[in-house]
Amino acid sequence: MELYHGALDTKEIFGRWLDEESQSNYGAYIPFVGTIRAEDGIEALSFDIYEPILQQWFDDWQEKAQALGAKVKMAHAIGDVPVHSSSYISAVFSSKRKVALVLIETFVEDFKANAPIWKYDVKEGQRIYAEERSTPMTGAGLFQ
Repeated sequence: MELYHGALDTKEIFGRWLDEESQSNYGAYIPFVGTIRAEDGIEALSFDIYEPILQQWFDDWQEKAQALGAKVKMAHAIGDVPVHSSSYISAVFSSKRKVALVLIETFVEDFKANAPIWKYDVKEGQRIYAEERSTPMTGAGLFQ
């Protein structure tokens, strides 16, 4: 798991991941890129991450992938990411194509639903909490 301040350099990250796994004998490599869309007048999205829980979430996924003979990698942005740039990338390496196809979809959907990341819209230089697009944490808050 890799965290970066600002937009991700997808070409550098994917290229490095390919280099890292070039001798691993995986037959399938499936990347996913999440890009900030220009909508609702935003200039950027901004992200806060609770790193210890995200690291545990990712470590659990590494174990799941390893049990299937695969490996997952991911990178996410912290702070502001302008529209038309990437805030999230992930990839699955696997010896089997079908395993990689299923794993990338499951991984990305679980990330979207459960990763401890809070999103903000950036409009006119102001961060506005995007509650409906942030991850609620079980047990968080004083009142339930």
